[in-house]
Amino acid sequence: MSFGFYVIMAAQFFSSLADNALLIAAIAMLMQANAPSWLTPYLKFFFVVSYVVLAPYVGAFADRLPKGHVMFISNFIKIVGCALMLFAAHPLTAYALVGLGAAAYSPAKYGILTEYLPPTKLVVANGWMEGLTVASIILGTTLGGVLISQPVASRLLALDVPLIDTGIDTPAEAAMAVIIGIYAVAAIFNLYVPRTGVRLRHLHPHPLQTLADFYLCSVRLWKDKLGQISLAVTTLFWGVGATLQFIVILWAKAALGFDLSKAAVLQGVVALGIALGAVAASVRVPLHRSVRVIPIGVAMGLLVVAMVAARNVWFAVPLLVLIGALAGFFVVPMNALLQHRGHNLMGAGRSIAVQNFNENASVLIMIALYSLLLEAGLSIYVVIVAFGLFVAGTMALVQRWYLRNLRVHHAEIEALLRIARAEHT
Repeated sequence: MSFGFYVIMAAQFFSSLADNALLIAAIAMLMQANAPSWLTPYLKFFFVVSYVVLAPYVGAFADRLPKGHVMFISNFIKIVGCALMLFAAHPLTAYALVGLGAAAYSPAKYGILTEYLPPTKLVVANGWMEGLTVASIILGTTLGGVLISQPVASRLLALDVPLIDTGIDTPAEAAMAVIIGIYAVAAIFNLYVPRTGVRLRHLHPHPLQTLADFYLCSVRLWKDKLGQISLAVTTLFWGVGATLQFIVILWAKAALGFDLSKAAVLQGVVALGIALGAVAASVRVPLHRSVRVIPIGVAMGLLVVAMVAARNVWFAVPLLVLIGALAGFFVVPMNALLQHRGHNLMGAGRSIAVQNFNENASVLIMIALYSLLLEAGLSIYVVIVAFGLFVAGTMALVQRWYLRNLRVHHAEIEALLRIARAEHT
């Protein structure tokens, strides 16, 4: 890999590190305001609304400018959102602005991989991207927990700026100030993201034309016999992953007696497993064999159910690592296949925008359902069992869908796999 690739990875790492630390700080701010527990998942809901609402436009925007420029603008928006959360706005509202920046960032960070690298390196590059992203999740959630812990927070609050009243008086606010600095580091790396030389695409002069173009791109990807399978898998996975973040927090409190700071570390444990699975997939699963990993999603769902039996950290940690490893092993190849098909069908930015729309619509639905279950007073253990069985069942249905496609459209699928095999070699 060239030096430019590592600059892209560094920019992604620091931006994702701040994203994940921010979630813990924002949860702490809601707790500080004595918000009910069912409101906490709506942080993620507000965060991903922009992914869904603006999906037709952020993809086109990512193809209109050099990807590094788009990433810089996106990180600046995140900094503004954090500043608002720190000094003025309600956490949900400010977090929605951070989500706007993240929605604009995503098509650029993934799209630049397909522009900058040949298809032979795409699975490996996705392994790097997912591995570093997961590393940033591990470190970010852990950092968020550490920053709001009393020993570290007291030292941060003891720091002072002469003659200036910063208004930073709580652990959550001190954590937010540090997170703003991390976003600034990511923005600096964005300035050095290499230009790929790919022809930039003009935006449609009318917003409705952009919307119509996005609709056509969505239809094209959902009709593709490999694209539809990989899109279905990643859509389900990201809805599941977002919900699991909040499940782990409540489960850690109920089963292990952990507070938010310690529960954040358990989120990092899941992410560690995902990183291990992502690295293994990048080494062992070539692009043209990506669809063979779908049954692993079924196994992951069944393993989630086993969380109800965990009552001590010695059983919980290996279980969470294994759940994460299975998740990473099956999502990285499917994500690479989806990017490959999307890039061939419509271009990097637009295909990632379609992917983001579907995946984050899934996040909205699953977060809302999870919050409703909590508001209804269901035990976290009941929620975990329902959640795990849902994952296993839906992944089994996707596997049946692929096998049916293979029977009915065998020649078309074999032709698409030959293209992927030829580009991989």
